[in-house]
Amino acid sequence: MSQYWTDLVHRLDPYVPGEQPQDQQYIKLNTNESPYPPSPNVSEVLRAYSIEDLRLYPDPESVVLRKTLAQHHGLVASQVFVGNGSDEVLAHGFMAFFKRQKPLLYPDISYSFYPVYCQLYDIEFEKIPLDDNFQINCADYNRTNGGIILPNPNAPTGIALPLNAIRSLLEQSDSVVIIDEAYVDFGAESADSLIDEYDNLLVTRTFSKSRSLAGLRLGYALGHADLIEALNRVKNSFNSYPIDRLASAAAVASVKDEDYFQQCNEKIIASRTTLSQSLAALNFRVYPSSSNFVFAEHATKPAVEIYEALKQAGILVRYFKSARIDNCLRITVGSTEECQQLVEQLKRILG
Repeated sequence: MSQYWTDLVHRLDPYVPGEQPQDQQYIKLNTNESPYPPSPNVSEVLRAYSIEDLRLYPDPESVVLRKTLAQHHGLVASQVFVGNGSDEVLAHGFMAFFKRQKPLLYPDISYSFYPVYCQLYDIEFEKIPLDDNFQINCADYNRTNGGIILPNPNAPTGIALPLNAIRSLLEQSDSVVIIDEAYVDFGAESADSLIDEYDNLLVTRTFSKSRSLAGLRLGYALGHADLIEALNRVKNSFNSYPIDRLASAAAVASVKDEDYFQQCNEKIIASRTTLSQSLAALNFRVYPSSSNFVFAEHATKPAVEIYEALKQAGILVRYFKSARIDNCLRITVGSTEECQQLVEQLKRILG
């Protein structure tokens, strides 16, 4: 049926998500899901939810959720946008801010959805190389551009930029800068504190990682009211009701349970430290991570062989067949038991 496709669809090279195989049960350390369940408050809210209300459309403006997020970040509701996962929020951001005559700048090793959006929306772009230690150098972005997007911490490396580096980036840029903070809650500094200072800053966040709500598809953006209005104009030209009633209620309950949120993040950070030490003892180079995963390469054994051997053993990790990182593995920080099983299998594989 490809004869009916447009030229654009023929040219697309879509994003490839982490494996979700159906052939057996795996220990899934490949998609950066939380090893812990959502807040107990989420269960209570969903259990008590009136099913009859599902016959009604949700609030197209998601007022209650936006007010809750605004309070959590010390902002006002007009500085908050919500969407169906942070991927949708990012897609709207690319359409709203980056379709210009100058190139969008982003790291050469980064979230692989960025080039997909550029292709989909016909956005000119330029990849800025990370240094030899996979670090972002903000001075490299001090050039003509139609926008900048950086994940912080970066993905798939997990390496974070300090807040003063982001501030310097904003100081030198007269275009919109999006800081993609999907993993920020695991040890990095959020740029949300800079929003009132810089009207060109947009911060994107997700409920999928630190909030354990990947299955509900919730994301949001924080920024100057003018940027949020631009996102709303795109959203309302695409889908006026992106957030369903159940997802909104669950998100509000999650944000209000700060203690549980912090406890889960602290456990993941502790497990990350233990896992990193175990990998280092097995002759891996483990890059410094501020995320819920580690990025590592073995001194002698190729990453693809380790990946395939782990899969045979029932453990999935993420392998990227990409330039510069084709000898690295991205490993989600699972539960204590999952990490222990991973290390035991690695000892066997590595002999």
